[in-house]
Amino acid sequence: MLRREAGGIIRGRMTLALESPAFVSGGPLPARCAADTSNRSPPLRIRGAPAGTRSFALIVEDPDAPERTWTHWLAWNLGAERREIPEAVGPDAFPQGLNDYGQVGWGGPKPPRGDGAHRYLFQLFALDVLLNLPQGATREALAGRLHGHVLAQASLTGKAWRSR
Repeated sequence: MLRREAGGIIRGRMTLALESPAFVSGGPLPARCAADTSNRSPPLRIRGAPAGTRSFALIVEDPDAPERTWTHWLAWNLGAERREIPEAVGPDAFPQGLNDYGQVGWGGPKPPRGDGAHRYLFQLFALDVLLNLPQGATREALAGRLHGHVLAQASLTGKAWRSR
């Protein structure tokens, strides 16, 4: 049985959590992560995983983007033993999908100028399988493969904005 608690979903006594040494949940993402600066993915830390976890998948989205939710990063088949995702990973570090900038890998925040703060939702999924997806897969393809295989989920939110 799964139950929700702050920071993740619990199965038994193991809590899945996603953290970053670069920002606190609900706080600003480092400027170096922005698309119009260094465009570096932030470092992430994974704590806990339920029994049976074979891999992790990651989806990062901006639900505040104009017109539709904007995909910034997709990754999958992160090994169950992984506890860190380093800063500034390249597109060949592990399987990654197509972001909404049309590139494989991290695509940093670039909200419209003067639009106020946007939220960037980092969603981590503990899976009971390795996913058979090609490099450059879409968000829809990844989401479709997650169905029925998620053992636990954790999230982390960062914020970013651009001045006028």
